Amino acid sequence: MTTIGNGTGTRELAGKRALVTGGTRGIGAAVVRQLLDAGAEVLTTARSAAATVPDGAVFVEADVRTRAGAEALAAAAREKLGGVDILVHNAGGGRPHAGALAIPDEEWQDALDLNFLASVRLDSLLAPGMRERRSGAIVHVSSAAVPTVAPPFLHYVTAKAALEAYSRGLASELAPAGVRVNTVSPGRTATPGGEATREQWARLDAAPGVTNADDTAPLGREGQPDDIAHAVLFLVTHRASWLTGSNVVVDGGEFTRG
Repeated sequence: MTTIGNGTGTRELAGKRALVTGGTRGIGAAVVRQLLDAGAEVLTTARSAAATVPDGAVFVEADVRTRAGAEALAAAAREKLGGVDILVHNAGGGRPHAGALAIPDEEWQDALDLNFLASVRLDSLLAPGMRERRSGAIVHVSSAAVPTVAPPFLHYVTAKAALEAYSRGLASELAPAGVRVNTVSPGRTATPGGEATREQWARLDAAPGVTNADDTAPLGREGQPDDIAHAVLFLVTHRASWLTGSNVVVDGGEFTRG
């Protein structure tokens, strides 16, 4: 897929240092490319070494699901970048089950560690530096599907709902120091992980109470990684300097939030 860039024609993030978790494919890779295009120095990470790291980014192998992994990643960011001005939490995911009661305990814990606590831990390590410098932008990637609470993904959407509540609270705490915290909630997006998840869900269709809605979004197409990355890029630039505690839903109109 061709990257469409940030569309500004400027390097508005020149001199900024960014950390993007889960940035080797899909939405994360698109975010990394757009931040690089805008002039930022970018470090990204995944649980295993990947050949798909966007050109120009620094890669560190790390598992953000644990406190030790978050600490190692924060230390690497300080060593390689000298600090972090932009923090994008993109790592996340969860596989579907036949229903809420079929989700095993260990997958509840893994969903919380990956989709919620990874952000909490990494923020606690890197946001204090932003507060001291009185500048910074944090973006938590959630999911537009949170309000639907589909039983096969209840562990995932529950963790993302917690992330959204946490993000709003952190935004209030850090706002007086000039650090902005926002959330981006993607809808159905064409990514390798999303496709694999939809295939798993399709195999569950025969289970009682399980449905795999496959309607096209009202805007008439599936989202692309760059669609989400544009929203992230906007939120970390000066153009969003009056936005904090917000949740930007990028889903083509697929979901309704009351």
